[in-house]
Amino acid sequence: MVMWHGVRKFGVVALGTGAGLGAYYYQKLRDNQQNVQMSWTNSDKPVNACALWDSNWDCRSPRSLVKPVKNDTPQEQNRYNSELEKATPKVARHIILIRHGEYLDLGDTDETHRLTTRGRLQAQYTGKRLQELGIKWDRVIASTMTRAQETCDIILKEIDFDPKDVKHCAFIREGAPIPPQPPVGHWRPEESFFRDGARIEAGFRRYFHRASPSDKHDTYTLIVGHGNVIRYFVCRALQFPPEAWLRISINHASITWLTIQPSGNVNIKYLGDTGFIPAQYLTNRIPRDAKNIV
Repeated sequence: MVMWHGVRKFGVVALGTGAGLGAYYYQKLRDNQQNVQMSWTNSDKPVNACALWDSNWDCRSPRSLVKPVKNDTPQEQNRYNSELEKATPKVARHIILIRHGEYLDLGDTDETHRLTTRGRLQAQYTGKRLQELGIKWDRVIASTMTRAQETCDIILKEIDFDPKDVKHCAFIREGAPIPPQPPVGHWRPEESFFRDGARIEAGFRRYFHRASPSDKHDTYTLIVGHGNVIRYFVCRALQFPPEAWLRISINHASITWLTIQPSGNVNIKYLGDTGFIPAQYLTNRIPRDAKNIV
């Protein structure tokens, strides 16, 4: 009996030691894997929690729209599952963002900021490219600024969409969305950030969200806007630090394509694509002279 007691005691100790060693090496393995994954930071600390994907970024996750179950009864479970199914999107939303063509900053008012000859050619090439993609457009939205309106008008001559159905939106007018990081010494429009930031963010929330549960097919929205706004939208949609918007450069009349999946995941197909525009017509800054003005 004494001997059996000793065997049991030894077994318990051995089991505890084995479990402890197993847990230790398992954690060690996880730490090593994490160190490898995070090696670009030169740190063994986990990546900031802000880098984790927020699946309910648009506040339209089906589970957030359905009343939680009250009890464990089959009727309540059936009610919840039924409502969850009805609130779940089945298709994707494609948002195609076009930066306006090159323009010349000649006066103090928006009406004087018209497209250059080259800018009109850029818009025409973009329109032809969009037509070649064979997209059936559900919505076309244009900033109310002159250069965006002109760009949109030229594109509409190339694609299959009724100009009378275009929506004109002041939320997506050009502006300074948020102070950039790293700071830019020669550009400090502090007042613009307060004036423009909330408006541009409102534009993002208006147009960027997952599909409606009632949508039966993928939808395609074309937005003709501005460089700063598009760059900010890209950062917000991909959950990059929004302060990074100024690190991105996109050409005039470029195509940026974002897709919002039914799950809420977002991916980017094109970023500032202008491969369809001849090299001699590529620009991304305001010209310094008036030789190309219409």
